[in-house]
Amino acid sequence: MPALAVGLLLAAAVAHASWNYVAKGANGSAPFIFCFTLFSEILYLPLTIALLVWVRPALGPEVLAFAAVSGSLHAAYFLLLNRGYAIGDLSVVYPLARGTGPALSVVGAIVIFGERPSAVALAGAAMVVAGIVVMTWSPGSRRTAELGRSVLFALATGAMIAAYTLWDNQGVTMTTPIVYSYFLELMQLALFAPFVLGSAVRRSDVGRILREQRLAGGVIGVLSPGAYILVLVALTLAPVSYVAPAREISILFGAILGLRLLGESDAPRRLAGAAAIVAGVFALALG
Repeated sequence: MPALAVGLLLAAAVAHASWNYVAKGANGSAPFIFCFTLFSEILYLPLTIALLVWVRPALGPEVLAFAAVSGSLHAAYFLLLNRGYAIGDLSVVYPLARGTGPALSVVGAIVIFGERPSAVALAGAAMVVAGIVVMTWSPGSRRTAELGRSVLFALATGAMIAAYTLWDNQGVTMTTPIVYSYFLELMQLALFAPFVLGSAVRRSDVGRILREQRLAGGVIGVLSPGAYILVLVALTLAPVSYVAPAREISILFGAILGLRLLGESDAPRRLAGAAAIVAGVFALALG
């Protein structure tokens, strides 16, 4: 995998783990998702307009159709992720969601796109997944109903990650990553708007969130699409079967945030899993 792609994915990982840390402590309702998506659209509008005017990327019906489907998948992803955070721990939901996605993405890339990763790359992907399992498995808390529900939401979130990663692998080749990201976010906003704005109660929730959680919404509004734009650029430089697992180094940063800032327990096991993920990413880069 090219060094530039590795650098982009490392930057994306830091940004992704950071906004998930913010999301864990915020109101994860549909109005909140609507608000930070609205922030994203406002913040990235000048850059998108500049690209449309000066670069003139393709923006035909096919591009918009791909962005529309991706926006729908991202909307489902955010709903499932935030529901998981509402009932489960960051250290459980985040690793499981991020680990399921690349595992399914690699399988999909091989089956759908006919990609043939090298043995070293496949070993690296396996190490990433193994590290995630080590970090997530916690025998002392497996019996709780909350953990079981949060795991289900995390796995469903991972399936959405795999779906939009494979879909966007084709869609991003039709235009520039920033323009593609902007229009998929616009579709996501359009999907939430009737539900959020069609009720007086939810409209009042939007007003309250804009007053009380605008900082959290602004941070997520910048970092969430920003991280994904970096991933989309990486997809133009390396095969999806390499990019999808490598981006999950964000789990390392998420573990550090959980252990250092949230006071989560069992640091040795989680750091061992994180080390396996780092080793797997280096194997992917070498492959």
